[in-house]
Amino acid sequence: MRIATVTRKTNETDISVEVNLDGTGVYDMNTGVGFFDHMLDQLARHSLIDITVRATGDLHIDDHHTVEDVGIALGQALTQALGDKKGIRRYGECHLPMDDAQVRCALDLSARPFLVWNMEITTQKIATFDTELVREFFQAFATHGGITLHIDQLHGFNSHHIVEAAFKAVARALRFAVEKDPRKADAIPSTKGAL
Repeated sequence: MRIATVTRKTNETDISVEVNLDGTGVYDMNTGVGFFDHMLDQLARHSLIDITVRATGDLHIDDHHTVEDVGIALGQALTQALGDKKGIRRYGECHLPMDDAQVRCALDLSARPFLVWNMEITTQKIATFDTELVREFFQAFATHGGITLHIDQLHGFNSHHIVEAAFKAVARALRFAVEKDPRKADAIPSTKGAL
């Protein structure tokens, strides 16, 4: 089964993440950061990956360490759950509309982490959440998940819609990429023979 649990404890955060790549999108998030929990819910629901996150962080300072470290742990859990990546589709993409916003995501589970970020979030805050942390999350997730991740905002003016469209676009692309390819279920999807 493609399941993984990762725990990460530092002087700044204490995090536990569980993923099941063959789930149904069940989510249970508790990071202490309300808007971030809402976005992680979207990531699970639309990727059909079951995700549980428990995080305690130094929120009295700000949300930065918690958001970034959840991205690290979630990326590590994805890598562990994928194993040797035999039989996966590997690539995924999505154009996600949400009211005024449209965000495009293309990704490759290549083990070559890289983030291309073409987003213009229109406000510095959504409620109390610093919108610059959205990039920090995806940078950590891509780096520790071994993902080549491109996220491009095509248009949009409402910050909540833009950010939520980004999480949903990544989720839908990830859903396709982690799925088993019935035509090549026993093969690594690379001419190198390894990912």
